[in-house]
Amino acid sequence: MKTRRLGSNGPELSVVGYGAWEAGGTNWGPNGSDESVIAAMRAALEAGIDWIDTAEVYGDGESERLVGLAIAGRRDEVTLASKVAPSDEGSGFLPDQVRAACQTSLSRLGTDHLDLYQLHWPDETGVPLEDTWGAMNELQDAGKVRWIGVSNFSRELIERCEAIRHVDSLQPEFSMLNREHAELIAWCATNGTGVVGYGPLAFGLLTGAIGLDTRFPPGDWRAPGDEPSEPEDPDDVNLFAPDRLPAALEVVGAIAKVAERVGVSTAQLALAWNVAQPGVTSAIAGSRNPDHVRSNAAAGDVDLDEETRRELDALLAGAGV
Repeated sequence: MKTRRLGSNGPELSVVGYGAWEAGGTNWGPNGSDESVIAAMRAALEAGIDWIDTAEVYGDGESERLVGLAIAGRRDEVTLASKVAPSDEGSGFLPDQVRAACQTSLSRLGTDHLDLYQLHWPDETGVPLEDTWGAMNELQDAGKVRWIGVSNFSRELIERCEAIRHVDSLQPEFSMLNREHAELIAWCATNGTGVVGYGPLAFGLLTGAIGLDTRFPPGDWRAPGDEPSEPEDPDDVNLFAPDRLPAALEVVGAIAKVAERVGVSTAQLALAWNVAQPGVTSAIAGSRNPDHVRSNAAAGDVDLDEETRRELDALLAGAGV
């Protein structure tokens, strides 16, 4: 699989990474057995994916525990990324909390260092960002983490961190159906900040396997609810809301026709498009199904010609999502 350097001085990463949010089980319906989830992670490594992204809040540590079991005996083969989140959902962003969270993640993962440690989303409890980023610097200086990054951050927040120490990576949501952060991602390239995007398959929509009649299992966050399709935060637009899903599926149908012509699956085309965008280092694709994981990995070898890229750009520019 193709690889790219993360930012100006980070590690080489496969252009498709394994996302372990689903592995934690929370918000994705009933989880499989430990053995089946571990098998999916190992399938990713065997298929050429060389890095895994997890977080303390995924299943309240369950994801990190399973990742640790999956990489046991092959830690040196894997670039390992995790995240600390603000309170109340996470450990908190006070310096002591960040340091303690890192140590807890290391214990669950069964390793003495993280390759990439990230702030999961901005804090709204009043903890100064400079204090939090200072703690991340201390972890890096101590060798607990090798590179440090942020997730769901704006350019303004990244620049505040930059005044203290370089931000090695940004993890935003980014897909054919959510291009909200394209400009920020392109700016990251000029700043030497790598970009590892999550949700490149629009949480299943871009696999082509979801339709208007799809029924999600209890506990799956994609199941219809009372939440508005246009929430207060514009970055949280819910494509699964009943008033938005038909338009999203119409776009997916058009993308599927291009994929058929190219000779790849809809998901593979969506991943190939994603990693071809300016500033993107790698796309994070997660699954608890080994076959899906292997198919996602194969997208890392797909090259889109200029004609196909122009066709997709025109399609998306006119899309109603």
